[in-house]
Amino acid sequence: MSLTGIALIIIALAFLVLVLTLLPTVAAVRKTATSVGLLSDMLQTELKPAIQELTAVVAEMKVVGGGVAEHTEDVKKLMSALGETGSNLSSINRSVGMVAGALNTTTAYITGVKVAGKYLLERYLKKRGGI
Repeated sequence: MSLTGIALIIIALAFLVLVLTLLPTVAAVRKTATSVGLLSDMLQTELKPAIQELTAVVAEMKVVGGGVAEHTEDVKKLMSALGETGSNLSSINRSVGMVAGALNTTTAYITGVKVAGKYLLERYLKKRGGI
């Protein structure tokens, strides 16, 4: 055998070893490609409805957010009205307090006038000799 023949046999053996090691790798790549295809199909069938539902939820959230923003002005008006009502009630309370004080003072004056009148009447009647 010549040197060229030996070199050809070594090259053939190396090629055979290469092919034998590449066959499992090619089979694994093929299985992986099949799995990726199945995963892609599953994602399309299950993810597509989930994305549609999420889109619907986002649309509903926008509507709710718009409603909340719309009613925020109403809440501000209510709070303003409550503040004004509180001020008015405070004014009424002060007025009632002043009237109550005036009534107390008037009642004290009336009592004083009654006592003075009674005293004067008794003094007058004593002078006249009526009692």
